[in-house]
Amino acid sequence: MPTLRSSSSPSSVSSPLRRASGGGQRVLSASSSSSVNMPCGDRDSDQTAEGDSDSLSADEGSDFEDSLRHSVKKRAAKRPLRTTPVAKHPKKGSRMVRGHGQRDSEPPTSDLFDAVKAAKSDMQSLVDEWLDSYKQDQDAGFLELINFFIRSCGCKGNVTSEMFKKMSNSEIIRHLTEQFNEDSGEYPLTAPGPSWKKFQGSFCEFVKTLVYQCQYSLLYDGFPMDNLISLLTGLSDSQVRAFRHTSTLAAMKLMTSLVRVALQLSLHKDNNQRQYEAERNKGPGHRAPERLESLLEKRKELQEHQEEIEGMMNALFRGVFVHRYRDILPEIRAICIEEIGSWMQSYSTSFLTDSYLKYIGWTLHDKHREVRLKCLKALKGLYGSRDLTARLELFTSRFKDRMVSMVMDREYDVAVEAVKLLILILKNMEGVLTDADCEGIYPVVYASNRALASAAGEFLYWKLFYPECETKMVSGRERRRSPRAQRTFFHLLLSFFVESELHNHAAYLVDSLWDCAGSQLKDWESLTSLLLEKDQNLDDVQESTLIEILVSSVRQASEGHPPVGRITGRKGLTPKERKIQADDKVKLTEHLIPLLPQLLAKFSADAEKVAPLLQLLNYFDLNIYCTRRLEKHLELFLQQLQEVVVKHAEPTVLEAGAHALYLLCNPEFTFFGRVDFARSQLVDLLSDRFQQELEELLQSSFLDEDEVYSLAATLKRLSAFYNAHDLTRWELYEPCFRLLRKAVDTGEVPHQVMLPALTLVYFSILWTLTHLSGSGASQKQLLSLKDRMVAFCELCQSCLSDVASEIQEQAFVLLSDLLLIFSPQMIVGGRDFLRPLVFFPEATLQSELASFLMDHVFIQPGELGSGHSQEDHLQIEQLHQRRRLLAGFCKLLLYGVLEMDAASDVFKHYNKFYGDYGDIIKETLTRARQIDRSHCSRILLLSLKQLYTELLQEQGPQGLNELPAFSEMRDLARRFALSFGPQQLQNRDLVVTLHKEGIKFSLSESPPTGSSGQPPNLAFLELLAEFSPRLFHQDKQLLLSYLEKCLQRVSQAPDCPWGPVTTYCHSLSPVENTVEANPQGYPRSKKRRTEGPSRQQREDISSSQEESLQLNSIPPTPTLTSTAIKRRQPLGGLEEMEEGSPEPELVQSQPLSGNQRSRLSSPQHFRTLLNRSGPGLGNRLTRLSLMEEDEEEIQSELSEEWQDTDKVMISKFMRSSPASGSVLTSRRLHGILCLSLSAPPCLHAHTCALLLSLTN
Repeated sequence: MPTLRSSSSPSSVSSPLRRASGGGQRVLSASSSSSVNMPCGDRDSDQTAEGDSDSLSADEGSDFEDSLRHSVKKRAAKRPLRTTPVAKHPKKGSRMVRGHGQRDSEPPTSDLFDAVKAAKSDMQSLVDEWLDSYKQDQDAGFLELINFFIRSCGCKGNVTSEMFKKMSNSEIIRHLTEQFNEDSGEYPLTAPGPSWKKFQGSFCEFVKTLVYQCQYSLLYDGFPMDNLISLLTGLSDSQVRAFRHTSTLAAMKLMTSLVRVALQLSLHKDNNQRQYEAERNKGPGHRAPERLESLLEKRKELQEHQEEIEGMMNALFRGVFVHRYRDILPEIRAICIEEIGSWMQSYSTSFLTDSYLKYIGWTLHDKHREVRLKCLKALKGLYGSRDLTARLELFTSRFKDRMVSMVMDREYDVAVEAVKLLILILKNMEGVLTDADCEGIYPVVYASNRALASAAGEFLYWKLFYPECETKMVSGRERRRSPRAQRTFFHLLLSFFVESELHNHAAYLVDSLWDCAGSQLKDWESLTSLLLEKDQNLDDVQESTLIEILVSSVRQASEGHPPVGRITGRKGLTPKERKIQADDKVKLTEHLIPLLPQLLAKFSADAEKVAPLLQLLNYFDLNIYCTRRLEKHLELFLQQLQEVVVKHAEPTVLEAGAHALYLLCNPEFTFFGRVDFARSQLVDLLSDRFQQELEELLQSSFLDEDEVYSLAATLKRLSAFYNAHDLTRWELYEPCFRLLRKAVDTGEVPHQVMLPALTLVYFSILWTLTHLSGSGASQKQLLSLKDRMVAFCELCQSCLSDVASEIQEQAFVLLSDLLLIFSPQMIVGGRDFLRPLVFFPEATLQSELASFLMDHVFIQPGELGSGHSQEDHLQIEQLHQRRRLLAGFCKLLLYGVLEMDAASDVFKHYNKFYGDYGDIIKETLTRARQIDRSHCSRILLLSLKQLYTELLQEQGPQGLNELPAFSEMRDLARRFALSFGPQQLQNRDLVVTLHKEGIKFSLSESPPTGSSGQPPNLAFLELLAEFSPRLFHQDKQLLLSYLEKCLQRVSQAPDCPWGPVTTYCHSLSPVENTVEANPQGYPRSKKRRTEGPSRQQREDISSSQEESLQLNSIPPTPTLTSTAIKRRQPLGGLEEMEEGSPEPELVQSQPLSGNQRSRLSSPQHFRTLLNRSGPGLGNRLTRLSLMEEDEEEIQSELSEEWQDTDKVMISKFMRSSPASGSVLTSRRLHGILCLSLSAPPCLHAHTCALLLSLTN
């Protein structure tokens, strides 16, 4: 925007809200210098950005008032003469227009606001009605407009006629601030509810329509617009968030409307100039002097109007935007950036300069997502036009690195917009993005977020593929790509995927390119022709990649959803997309059915290529085999399938072939008979070969490698098909079981033969169970299956001690699955007839499973490298296998197959192996607590005991607590304590019982006879101290008494206390932990709002920094603040404070006596007593006796403590009773009675008698 002369600025008004009289000067006084001191806790402040000294140019001072005060020329307001126009008849249903008789009365402030809020009438009609009222009474009409904006801020106050005449700008704003309602942090722009949802749109529409309707009249009057700008400028600098937010929005929308008016004026000036030049260039006889004179007058008028508009824009930009674009509120910053982007697009001649672009560039580093998003969207509007990009070269060179780095933004929507912006730069500014810049964007095509990956795919397409594969026009109408262009596309795609080495799966690359290059990827003719060509010049890796691209594109077209692991926000497909999907599925099926046998025949020798080709059948519409009469191609496919199965023994190929045959073996298909016959032929072939090779193995004492390989391959093929097909009629269980029995008894069977044989027997048992579960099976059949299952479990148990780890792991997995399947869960759901099949493992089997877990799962793996080497991949695979083993064991625990105490072998490794198995162990711990909370807490203690005992046996008792292993145990105990969660009342008895058992264990063994040392298990108390924060204060006192009594039985030197005992006692001290101050289930009461802090508090608060963040406010958005110090009312009485907020924790935690009694007088304690939804305190404290039945002396000592506690508590109640301490309320009596019932039984009568004496 050109430098605007000062005479057109609104800086010439002395009081923006005071009525102009004569030609008096009017100066804006709404800058930050006019704001008053406030309590820092009630203030928002401008965001302090780095480089503030650079935020303004030399001619754009940060203080708007100072810059206006130095204006050389002052512009007098051009107010029209006061005339009394003829009153118009009000429209039906419109607002009544006020006359002169209402000038001095209170202006109604709700008419405009309610009409805009309702948004029922046309906004133009609403503005026209206001203009009519303004023309009849300018002061009253302008007051109505002012009060509309004040009301839109959420302020209940209004500007009266008296205030308008006598008060200055800062005084009016201060007065409005004092009347502001601060009961909540909501105002119209942020208020919830359906009535406020459309308010912001209506509000912005009103401002836009106001300027549009006034652009030929009041806009150049000087009085209404200048004063409105002054008002908005003052409010935008207020510390009240509602004032600042609403006025900034209004000012920016007003600026946007003025920019449109300025643009129209610029166009009118250009037209006027062309008309003037055309008229002047005419000959002397044809030139019209009157025409030239009128054009000159018109140009002068347009120039004056443009200067007026530029003055207003200059005032708004310097007075509002320059200060608010870095406001602490992100919504305000977002408004500023969004509007300056629209100014640059609509009026690029004035605003598309580096002096304005720098604000967007600086804000690209904003910490809030919405602001960064607005910056990128504003830049997209600029870079989307080739005409504007020429003026963005300096900005691009300065902020290009930041725009490229935003591709990795932590917010996905921001990253998506950043990639789309770079696409526009790539299209419209050639050579700006270097290869290094693009290389940082290419890996994003493999991102998990689909929107981001698709945007990166589009960038990749326009950078690498589009220049080489540009579409050509055929006959000027039809767009069709030549076969050569298609081949070029696939060659480039192959080169990018293979050479970049960014990912191993092409499915994610295909999905990323699907939206922008879907038509090329669905060109299956070109893909298959490339694969079937003889002289295709593709190496082995390129062929494998091209097959993967073919399968991925077919899957994407058939299923319509991204690959596994890629996140998409869409719930489903639209009807149009479903129709396209169905059409594509038919097209690909018709094209690939004849070619699939050819592809299998060409690549049948390569397992890596034939496996994905067999998966193509998953995405076919198999009915086309019948409807299109393609049975001959089905026969060819079955022949190739049989050859592939006989030729290969890799699991991926066999599984793909078995699944493809399973898809075709559907009885509903007319060709089912052919497929079933082919399947029987294949299984007969494999079964006969297996029987023959098995006999050779059983009879021969030595087998060469070829025979072993052949038998193992046959078993793998049968096992893979047994997984998908019912092969029961081939009776493979008996020969396989004989083979396994010989392997276990003699050890002569090779391991590669045992692995598929185990799996084959396992599938045989499951298929038999499937047959018996579907119909009424006889008792004999059930018992026969049970015998088979038990025999196989015993065989697997024997394999757990095998030398080969593969055999052990396979046996463990199969055994875990069978134990889970044949657990008591199998009779759930009305299948009680299967009860004879329920199997419970013996103790020896359970112990062997646990031992296997310790030996094969909880082992320290080697250090993982960068993750790209072969060794790293092998370690990752081994980790996945160990996680599967652990998950299987944990399922046995949770379903009751194994004893729950065996979970201690898992839980004790929780902390040490948290990185590898933390999620599995945590879920197991959570489920175990849901099953039995008490038992779970005992298991946690058992885990710590086991670890401690193991360490004690290895290292001895001396210096045990100084070892690194003991520190790890302490961390584990802390993690166990955190697993109890914040529900203290629910876990109260569990934690106390845990402490009691831990104390018993620590003192269970006495020190050696004649030795003055500590008991060997005493250091366990330090582990127990980690659970102390979970205790209530009362429980700590009782546990201290219990510990003291237990220590009396152990000889200890009086002058040398034991360290673990000191540490544990310190953890039970009343000032150590204050967690119990607010137990879960009894939340703190919200503080009642008072009129304000005391004078001393205000002085303390005002001395803090300006950007205070209101530490006590609960909502994320701070509540409304004020510009002036309000007249505060005195604080409420003590009774109100007791009702509104709890006592300070420091006071609540003070002991009642010298021996540190519990805080019985705290409000939380009595809420705990009186709340019946939680566990009763009486029941819990009855359990807190914690002592053995024969320890009568402990009870007698506790009686004295309870007696003193009752007296202190009741005297506390008497002092706090609202009835002058004479009569206790029934609620308080009930609380004392509940507490007395939790005391030892000998004190019940004493407490009741004391209560009766007090009430009487």
